[in-house]
Amino acid sequence: MRDFFQQEAGFEQVFLFTDDSPGIDTTPPIPTQPTYGHLRRFLRSQFEKPLLESGDNLWFFFSGHGQLYDNRDYLLLSDTDPGDIKYTALPVSYVTERLRQSGADNVILVLDACRNRGARAGEGIGKERQKGVVTIYSCSPNEIAYEIESLQQGSFTYCLLEALRIQGEGNCATVERLDQYLRHRVPQINRHYKKELQTPYAIAEPVSKHHLILLPRYATLQDIETLKKDAYRAEVERNWELAKQLWIRVNVAASGSDMEVMEAFVRIAQQQVVSGASQGSTKDSSGSILLPGIKESKQDAPTTKQKWDAPVISPPHPPATDPSGEKTTTKTAPKQPASLTLPIFSFDIVTVNAKGQKIEHSKGEAQYFTEDLVKGVSLEMVIIPAGSFQMGSPDTEEERRNSESPQHWVTVAPFCLGRYPVTQAQWQAVAALPQVNCKLYPNPSKFRGKDLPVERVSWHDAVEFCTRLSKKTGREYRLPSEAEWEYACRAGTTTPFHFGETITPELANYNVNDTYGFGSKGKYREQTTPVGSFQVANAFGLHDMHGNVWEWCADHWHKNYDGAPTDGSAWLSDNDNHSWMLRGGSWFHYPRNCRSANRSYSRSDLRYLGIGFRIVCSAAWTL
Repeated sequence: MRDFFQQEAGFEQVFLFTDDSPGIDTTPPIPTQPTYGHLRRFLRSQFEKPLLESGDNLWFFFSGHGQLYDNRDYLLLSDTDPGDIKYTALPVSYVTERLRQSGADNVILVLDACRNRGARAGEGIGKERQKGVVTIYSCSPNEIAYEIESLQQGSFTYCLLEALRIQGEGNCATVERLDQYLRHRVPQINRHYKKELQTPYAIAEPVSKHHLILLPRYATLQDIETLKKDAYRAEVERNWELAKQLWIRVNVAASGSDMEVMEAFVRIAQQQVVSGASQGSTKDSSGSILLPGIKESKQDAPTTKQKWDAPVISPPHPPATDPSGEKTTTKTAPKQPASLTLPIFSFDIVTVNAKGQKIEHSKGEAQYFTEDLVKGVSLEMVIIPAGSFQMGSPDTEEERRNSESPQHWVTVAPFCLGRYPVTQAQWQAVAALPQVNCKLYPNPSKFRGKDLPVERVSWHDAVEFCTRLSKKTGREYRLPSEAEWEYACRAGTTTPFHFGETITPELANYNVNDTYGFGSKGKYREQTTPVGSFQVANAFGLHDMHGNVWEWCADHWHKNYDGAPTDGSAWLSDNDNHSWMLRGGSWFHYPRNCRSANRSYSRSDLRYLGIGFRIVCSAAWTL
């Protein structure tokens, strides 16, 4: 690792702590044998004052043993007393605290540490959330990180170096791609060398750092554009410090050549002045804005052509860019009136490893609005923010199909999506409205219950539902495009399921007589379940995206993604194509059919006991 960071990654300085490493030249010198006292002294003295600045990278790599003790993660050093963890092992939170004082805004914690194989009690590290940093773990708290003798290093470190050395297309320059690569590659290496399951994973705090660029020299134009969108979103949410951090990372990745960065800092400073909460912005005597880490110049500061009127409601939407760097046009949702305040709901988010074990449980929040249908029956519509994602599945995804290729970047405008699939109570309320194009049967479902999802509805039935609801409310309701559906399902994830590497009977309703990855079987329910009954959602706040009922989409079926739109719109054929897209799997399908990327289709007139739908409202801001 030292050789990589020094010779290949171009880091200015590397401090090595091993049994035979030389001391650090300070007054007095700091020994570098990996003891509790030496490492704690180094962290205390070296970062007493910020020695780095915004835009700098600081990595901390630890290889050894770790243990959860009294709900805190500890690193076990060469002189740690296993019977006195609290006072002789180094808390990971202390490491994080000191690294964050360095001044660097890009702190990466890489922990190739697991519970000692000989320990009879306790868990490994990974359950304590480290704030403000990106933490990459070599395995889950209940697993072992394996050394591979023929590789002369651990499988995690081997794969980490392998990933960081990839250049060109498919590189691992971002947290997201590095996480995805390690989650696939490490278990693959372990299987090859006949070792047990080992599931690495990354936790970015805040979540927007998942798109952080780790290796600027390998970053693509798409990486930079994605980071820009996160920066714009932070501005919209008035999170000025995060917005500045993200724009600084854009500046570093673009080698200081992106004028949008300067415009962003001018904009942020003006908005902070308007809100009376200016923090950390620096001005010179002429009032021009200085980027952190950029020395004052006597030249005239560049000006922006945009006129800013106080109070500023929101920043302009950035232009969409495809992976080749060309500007593209996208659909733009109507702007939200400044006076509109939508309610917020909270929900639980769960992440599992390849065995289906929970490795993260967090709380999320999202905005929504309610569409009242009849007394006691309403629709909850969740605000889905704009963004870009890779649609389809990688070649390495287990049980994938050719129809999920090629992976391609899609930019999606904001929209509103039903929090749940349409229920039978909601269906009956809309079916009672005046007919527009075709008749709707009030009780088409095989499994009856007001909170069960409606099923045995055709594509034409679902479209008629949307048409009647649109006419009643004066807002446009429709089926989601296939791209909107997958974007909403993934909610920022790149794993086979938004839950992680697999799916479990405790999280979704599907045919549990088969498994995915290293997941386990369970009791097969053999019918639909009430919407939201699993009480877990994805990061957008959506429930039942995997299993329960297939969901109709607005697109015609195409055998693969060659020629697919990149703006999130529905993909329609000019010929007599009578097959329409289905997504999400159902209660009687195996887990491979419930993956985020899985695609299926059916005739538009088919009414089947596993097919339902959820709806989109495009006119969210006309409430």
